[in-house]
Amino acid sequence: MTHERQDAAAEPRALVRSFADAVERMGARDWAEGIILEEADFAPEFFDLRSGLAGELFQKCVNYGLRVAIVLPNVQVHGQRFSELAYEHRSHPVVRVVGSRALADAWLQAARAESRGREAQ
Repeated sequence: MTHERQDAAAEPRALVRSFADAVERMGARDWAEGIILEEADFAPEFFDLRSGLAGELFQKCVNYGLRVAIVLPNVQVHGQRFSELAYEHRSHPVVRVVGSRALADAWLQAARAESRGREAQ
């Protein structure tokens, strides 16, 4: 599956401000496919842990089994606390923070292959 990036000339996408926004990004795709979100996809309050947005999004993704790869090339620009959260999620099985889109694609592909392998058993 190809994860398409929005063209700069196209209509801008709404920022992710809730779990519902992330689900809307999924559209009709199977949740098992997962979703890639990049830094520009998030409202600024996502990076302020006091807002609760990151915690809510992460917890609901875990609860509903929606795999999310979050691409953040430089987590340090978002402060120490957010950097700690990102560090904790560098190997999380459902919500993973990675440094590049290539890493996000590779993780989602591997996770899908692992899921298919479990289903075949």
